[in-house]
Amino acid sequence: MGLRRRQVVQNLRLSSNLPPPATAHGRVFAVRSAAEVILFNKPYGVLCQFTGDGTRPTLARYIAVPDVYAAGRLDADSEGLVVLTADGRLQARIAQPRAKLAKVYWAQVEGTPQPPQLETLMAGVTLSDGPARAARAALIDEPAALWPREPPIRTRRAIPTAWLEIELTEGRNRQVRRMTAAVGLPTLRLVRYAVGPWSVEGLAPGSWRRLPVDERML
Repeated sequence: MGLRRRQVVQNLRLSSNLPPPATAHGRVFAVRSAAEVILFNKPYGVLCQFTGDGTRPTLARYIAVPDVYAAGRLDADSEGLVVLTADGRLQARIAQPRAKLAKVYWAQVEGTPQPPQLETLMAGVTLSDGPARAARAALIDEPAALWPREPPIRTRRAIPTAWLEIELTEGRNRQVRRMTAAVGLPTLRLVRYAVGPWSVEGLAPGSWRRLPVDERML
């Protein structure tokens, strides 16, 4: 048997051991391995990392899952949704600004927001690291699903507070706080409610759940 023929026979034998391709309506498509994410409701004061110096709690206190990493962080003073995954490609797709994945925040601000301030947030403000704008900024009632913060924020009777829902498609360091301050509405409490298709709905502070991911949804 010639060399070329032996190679063809060998290839046929190898291919016979492979599973048949998946089909849909007669069309063949590739089967992708399922990725997973962990959705964690980060409490106030928790560092968004697994190691620390012992002065503040970290993710390790709550999540005993090896080799997962946060896809976009929250500062210690902020609360709400942190998405974690062991898939580096998926982590980058969620966290990188160029992905334009929507992130929804609830911000309790000091003062009484006026329409021009909300319009400015959406038109864009200039921060120290460049211009920034909200995809959406709206005055809302205090969210019914909101949990008490521990410790509670310091309030002053003479100064009113209000809640804003702000949607960003990028994620810079302390961006929401800096943007609201730029329009005269300092943020007192900040909660990230949603990232892309995921939210903290039904998750108590400090709890998490694991979900499979269909990347076509991102």
